[in-house]
Amino acid sequence: MKKTALFIRTFLTVALLLLSIQVSAHSEMSVAPPDSTTGVIDKSASLVIIEDGKQLYSEGKVREALIKFRQAAQKDPNTWKAPYWISMCHYRLDNYGFAMQYARQAVTLSNETDRDIYELLGKSHHRLGNLDSAINYYTIASEKLPKSRVKELRIVEKIKECEFAKTELAKKITLDKKHIMGEVNSGYNDYAPILFNDGKEMYFTSRRSNTTGGKNNPDDDLYFEDIYLAEWSPETYTWDSVTNDLDRLNGTGHDALSYISQDGLTALLTLNTTEADSKSKTATRSSDICELEFSSKGKWSTPKPISNKSINTSYYDGAATMTEDGNTMYFVSDRNGDKTMTDIYVVQRAGNGKKWGVAKPVSDSINTPGRETTPYISPDGRYLFFSSDGHLGMGGYDIYVSENLGSTWSKPVNLGHAFNTVNDDTHFQYYPQWKKAVLSGFSLQGQKASMDLFDVDMTNFVMPKTN
Repeated sequence: MKKTALFIRTFLTVALLLLSIQVSAHSEMSVAPPDSTTGVIDKSASLVIIEDGKQLYSEGKVREALIKFRQAAQKDPNTWKAPYWISMCHYRLDNYGFAMQYARQAVTLSNETDRDIYELLGKSHHRLGNLDSAINYYTIASEKLPKSRVKELRIVEKIKECEFAKTELAKKITLDKKHIMGEVNSGYNDYAPILFNDGKEMYFTSRRSNTTGGKNNPDDDLYFEDIYLAEWSPETYTWDSVTNDLDRLNGTGHDALSYISQDGLTALLTLNTTEADSKSKTATRSSDICELEFSSKGKWSTPKPISNKSINTSYYDGAATMTEDGNTMYFVSDRNGDKTMTDIYVVQRAGNGKKWGVAKPVSDSINTPGRETTPYISPDGRYLFFSSDGHLGMGGYDIYVSENLGSTWSKPVNLGHAFNTVNDDTHFQYYPQWKKAVLSGFSLQGQKASMDLFDVDMTNFVMPKTN
């Protein structure tokens, strides 16, 4: 990719230089008509800038790439390539309205637009909830693209998701899902809510600008994850007093809390210091699962990665949850990424209960070739809630539940639109004692979107029947 981009840029630069010399040599003989020589120079410059932007985009530097593509559009307002790539950037940044706007512009400018643009239009409409328009563009994409590309982009599956979403949205719901009020939803990505201390406190993860160390992750150009704590205010019915000054919980890398026991004495945390601080006392090879304890002095111990090669590997391992007896843990890993995206694994205590055994993937009824993530196991170990984009859903990640049948797990059941939307819905946590659940989902604000925290009144919740 880098060699190709370098060759294209070198070729265009040389061509541009030769063209400039030719223009200079003939400048005294004739005056160039409008949109001829000058237009060609600007078009060549635009192509060079676009190649630079594509390289940045492939490296995950989407915001820097977006600046390049905007510059290219100014150089050559008539090219479809600049708005096409601007649209791609906005989609990656969850700005679905802007993604749709620039994709339309690209189609308007030329009939030679990359045919992937129709799939991009389809999924932009999909994320905005315009399901009929999404189906229309997905159908156009399936007709214009090669069959291999249609399969690669999972266009048939996306049409099924839209149809499923339309069916779900037509159903009545008896549960009340609300956007959590207060200082916890910031406009940055806020997710992974966990209730604590009789529901009076809430931990969550955020990628806001005051993250510890103030650094950006070079992989996606967002601030590193920090853990935050909020307090419930009975006077205002909101969550306030938000802070990430939590002693040992936060470092300069990724820190994300995923589980706290019901007695509030033990917890599981995902830690990644690889891109932030190689000199950290708890340096990790990738994302590792850590155990920690709450002391009698009211503080959490320093997170320590679990010393077990079947749990923490050189791949991503995280988002762990446990049964209340502390004997069975479920977590997410991408260690088999050549065959599947991310899977859920299970591991049990071994011997005297002080060490963990060998982690294995859970049943194939749960894991798919797609992505499974953010598991939550009920305290008694009977029900596993998780998010996935590999099972039929409304779009993005949906939340499912599966029942432990002993030797295997039941076929997962989609929790429906009381919990799920056409965007990502993750980090489900259920508290039957308070008749409440919390989760993460997207909030659409104008042309943009960000992950926010939600709660659901579970008073009328009935566990779905499983097969």
